[in-house]
Amino acid sequence: MGKARISLASPNIKKLNEICSRIKEISEKTGVSMSGPIPIPNKDLKVQVRKSPGGDGKASYDRYEMRIHKRLIDLGVDERALRLIMRVHIPEEVNISVEMMD
Repeated sequence: MGKARISLASPNIKKLNEICSRIKEISEKTGVSMSGPIPIPNKDLKVQVRKSPGGDGKASYDRYEMRIHKRLIDLGVDERALRLIMRVHIPEEVNISVEMMD
């Protein structure tokens, strides 16, 4: 039997965990085997910007940071479960990709 690998990524960890819990509920309801959500290391995006625009004065910087949280879920292939997962409302901040595996 094949598997479906679901990759989730988002800067908002609360919404990411909500979607993971919904997928977990669907897998329990349909009786499909599930492994995960497996946390993948965060990707930290950092930018330093000079405070004074003209270059005059003190050389002080603002530091901005955004963390991208990732999760990986493996599901046993079941057409009914995949249809239910596709119907889950996913916010704009969350990127999701579903890949079929053998």
